[in-house]
Amino acid sequence: MSKAGRKSNGEFELSEAPSHLIRRCQQFYGDLYARESGSRELTKQQYTLLSALEHNDGASQTVLVDITGIDRSTLAEMVRRMLEKGLLSRERTEEDQRANAVAISPSGRKALRSARNASDRAERALLEALPMPDRQKFIRSLAQIAQAGEGFAANGGAKPAKAARRGKRA
Repeated sequence: MSKAGRKSNGEFELSEAPSHLIRRCQQFYGDLYARESGSRELTKQQYTLLSALEHNDGASQTVLVDITGIDRSTLAEMVRRMLEKGLLSRERTEEDQRANAVAISPSGRKALRSARNASDRAERALLEALPMPDRQKFIRSLAQIAQAGEGFAANGGAKPAKAARRGKRA
């Protein structure tokens, strides 16, 4: 294959397109998380938000958009619903009265601990598809792609820099 998802004769092969494969992996993880967490637990995005707040308690919603990658309107609606459920607290920041600082409530911390166990089980199940020696390399590769995406966004959509080659190809 000369280009991602495209055969040398120009035909497109969906099963070899990185974008499609990433989406399918995300769907698979979502299914695994739903199975592990059950219907009473947090959604994947709620879990992501609480995980971000765990290390950034009192962050503004704008900062949380940057940390989580959840779009602004979705995050605002999530915060509203999580406030109603008692999982979060929110107050205006002292620096900017237009901004809201969001924090985890005691109920939110309890839900986060429970959801973390479900997430850990789902991630272990996801990685079971790979041989043990490949799992850390896979995670590092995903982190590199995510970092490139963050750079892309920070540079206003400029083309991401190519990674330096290290040794032989796998």
